[in-house]
Amino acid sequence: MTSPAFESVLEHYRQRMTRESVLHATPGFDLHAHRDEMLLPVGEDVANLMVNLIVGLKAQTLVEVGTSYGFSTLFLAEAARRTDGRLFTYEIHPEKQAYAQQRIKEAGLLEYVEFHLGDAVSLLEVQPGPVDFVLLDLWKDLYIPCFDRLYPVLREGGVVIADNMLYPESARAPAAAYQAAVRAKPDMQAVLLSIGQGIDLACRSA
Repeated sequence: MTSPAFESVLEHYRQRMTRESVLHATPGFDLHAHRDEMLLPVGEDVANLMVNLIVGLKAQTLVEVGTSYGFSTLFLAEAARRTDGRLFTYEIHPEKQAYAQQRIKEAGLLEYVEFHLGDAVSLLEVQPGPVDFVLLDLWKDLYIPCFDRLYPVLREGGVVIADNMLYPESARAPAAAYQAAVRAKPDMQAVLLSIGQGIDLACRSA
């Protein structure tokens, strides 16, 4: 069961999503121009699926590539609390990371999270393993380089989820390239799920 502090922070995010949905629907609003100001979360359906997977796997080492404003970080940190694990989360924008850190602190989950600031492709070179669970949710052209960094330390049975496989439609070409790269690994089994914005769920087999 989640804590009142978790629920309070989740409500904060819900209210922000409601405000931003009004902006998205405003005639003439240019989402592309304001994308770094938007939450653009994975959504609660995907977030809850990730928590259930992590708990079911008893995953200890979690990696999030693309902290952004911390919506998915909140759920992953809660999952890490339940498994007594640790979340490593990577973000290139300091203002986004600071916002996420504050929310995680308010949720009482800061002890389960390591925040890393900078270029994820470079930082992931020293990511400790074995890694049990990965969420990729950053610029889509970086999915393959990040996956290539994490694949060597992904344990057997480890899971990789990649967001935005179906939407926005502008991301479909790099999303398809990522899916092909994952499926080219003989020990990776993957399925595309039409949940949220579309996720690719891949598991490393024995």
